[in-house]
Amino acid sequence: MKIEKDRVVRFHYTVSEQGQAPLESSNDGEPLAILVGHGNIIPGLESAMDGREAGETFEVDVAAAEAYGERRDGMVQRVPKKHFKGAKLQPGMQAVLPTNFGPRAVTIEKVGMSVVDVDLNHPMAGKDLHFKVEIVEVREASAEEIEHKHVHGEGGHQH
Repeated sequence: MKIEKDRVVRFHYTVSEQGQAPLESSNDGEPLAILVGHGNIIPGLESAMDGREAGETFEVDVAAAEAYGERRDGMVQRVPKKHFKGAKLQPGMQAVLPTNFGPRAVTIEKVGMSVVDVDLNHPMAGKDLHFKVEIVEVREASAEEIEHKHVHGEGGHQH
């Protein structure tokens, strides 16, 4: 069965910045499960999977614009320290900030007595990425998965 919109794909991946050591891999754990065509992974990787089948392995370079986007200037925002719930904050570290649109990964720029300056660019913004991928399984999605826009069950979301 080929990968296309509204199919569930389970896959292993290793990602690195182009020309660098691996940053993250699923090879020592469970494969990642996604519902294709619903924005569950970066666009460049999803495009590279289109038409592939279980058992295939491939490598692909994904430009920053098709990954986490280009870095944008002016994305530093001052946030009350209380939103970090007493965490020990240091410049350069990553943190998750609760927002009206859900959690958002930020980079700590400066820590003051009562406020924190954070960079709202995704930590991987502006980076060209290299993926090694092994497609483990491709299956039809259930009507409920399509309605909810994510995978349920093994490797997916549990309700």
